Amino acid sequence: MAEIKDFNCTYDNSVGISKEVTAGLSLTFPDAYMHADTMAVLAKALKAHDGADFCGLPFCHTVEAEAMGGSINFGNDKAGPRAKEYIYTSPEELLELPEIDFTKGRVYETLLACQILKKQGEQVVLEVSGPFTILNVLIDARHVFKAVRKKPELMKEVFWKLGKELQRYVKEAEKYGVEMISYADSSGGVNILGPKTAEQVVSDFTYEFLKELEEAAGEGTLILLCPKTTFALLGTGKAELKEIELPGPMRYGEACIYMKGRIHFAGQMCIKNINYRLENGRFKALVLK
Repeated sequence: MAEIKDFNCTYDNSVGISKEVTAGLSLTFPDAYMHADTMAVLAKALKAHDGADFCGLPFCHTVEAEAMGGSINFGNDKAGPRAKEYIYTSPEELLELPEIDFTKGRVYETLLACQILKKQGEQVVLEVSGPFTILNVLIDARHVFKAVRKKPELMKEVFWKLGKELQRYVKEAEKYGVEMISYADSSGGVNILGPKTAEQVVSDFTYEFLKELEEAAGEGTLILLCPKTTFALLGTGKAELKEIELPGPMRYGEACIYMKGRIHFAGQMCIKNINYRLENGRFKALVLK
């Protein structure tokens, strides 16, 4: 069995939205989460508040699920959008999920907001959620975890159905100028799935999904992996780390910006850990085997 390490999530930036960030912005919530112009304003305010090297969008992990029919509570100025109620009761129903229409709704506004920020000279990271995180919005997680164990072939189909939509999302984002994609699926980490199931998910989906994404993404696109995903790939022997010399010591976010066009995958640290520094001036790129 593979030896997959877990990664303990810690953040140096804002988790959610706070009044410290929104004060003086003249934004109305949850309306501010719905429109490209207000999303861009809020993203820049968060960047300034946290002292980050980039603007991050969106402000939640529900955009993809909503675009496939999910029911969302859009939150307020203290808490961003989150799942409202489940719309599916069986894993089999998930095979009927609709394709994402990137020309309407919050997913479209998110892409427009990325474009606005890019035109304003900002570095932008688009956060893309993995299958387990998306499914958490659509169906009770108990049904998912049970099906992963009892009906692995069915869930493999479900994962790939979602995976194809995520690959389309990344390609669409590139059209709006996005060069950095953060891919995370912490709801499917080894601490939740257990070693055996986590290894199965890597074999059935994650590795091949990322290989296809690597081939489909533009040369200048950098995919920032959650360290939980990095450790899963390393632990199953599907990837290795390659050290690359930086111009000097710098923060991880700054180093990721520098690495655009030089590598395909980063993943040694969580992109939300904004004060993490690479004091030795060396970057660890993830290379799929």
